[in-house]
This record gives sequence, structure tokens and C-alpha cells, in this order.
Amino acid sequence: MSATLLIVHHTPSPHCHEMFEAVLAGATAPDIEGVEVLRRPALTVSPAEMLAADGYLLGTPANLGYISGALKHAFDCAYYQLLDATKGRPFGVYLHGNEGTEGAERALAGITGGLGWQRAADTVVVSGKPTKADLEACWNLGATVAATLMD
Repeated sequence: MSATLLIVHHTPSPHCHEMFEAVLAGATAPDIEGVEVLRRPALTVSPAEMLAADGYLLGTPANLGYISGALKHAFDCAYYQLLDATKGRPFGVYLHGNEGTEGAERALAGITGGLGWQRAADTVVVSGKPTKADLEACWNLGATVAATLMD
């Protein structure tokens, strides 16, 4: 039986899309076995999909110092279904912000902390156009979280 890694993302810009692609490439690397990777836009992910996942990668721009409204909406719709039922599940986060990501980082720490999720890797924060090192960090984030779900 395979584990499911759910990537919940909001990728409105080319920079966010580059980061998403790198995270996805890491999560689906050939060395990762027994992990099914699902990707869902934050505005369309269902509470049932979030509940069924074994681990999570969350991607968002930091707009106006906060997570995207789309990612907030995903958690607003699913929070009480996830509470208690998903405690201890691994997660990782990648953020893109042109200035001030601290509010977004705090918001996600509060949401995931309230759910009792376990951070599997450091948050990747990128400002401006992602560099090669930024994209490598995104790849490593995807691979690390996926690897935590391998048997």
C-alpha cells in the first residue's frame, strides 16, 4: 500500500510556478518509492483529499504579509475535519514573497501547529526570481517530505 503526499498550492505567478515544479520534481524523484503524489490547487482541494493524505506540501505566495487567500480558504474548509484526525502527519512549506514573509510563516505555523502536524523540513522562502540554489532547496523540500512517507 502506498502513502499519499498531497501538494496544496497557489501558484499565480511564474516564480511560484517554478518553485512548485521544483518541489514536485523532488517529491517524484526516482529514489522515492511507494509514495503517490497528488497536486491540487488550493481553491479546488477538497477536505476529503486533505483528510486522506498521509503528508503535505504547502505552497503559497506571501501577499500583503500573509498566506494567499486560496490556501487560507483550503484550511477554512477542512480545518475541523483535519483536527485530531491528522495529528502527527509530516508537512513542508514553500513561500514566495517579494517582501515580508514573516506573517505568512507565522500563519502557517499556527495552522499546522493547531493541527498537530510535524514539520519534516525547514520552510523554503524565496524573494524575487528563484535562483538555482532556491530551486534546489525546493527540490530537496519535496524529496525530504516524500521520503518521510516511504515504507
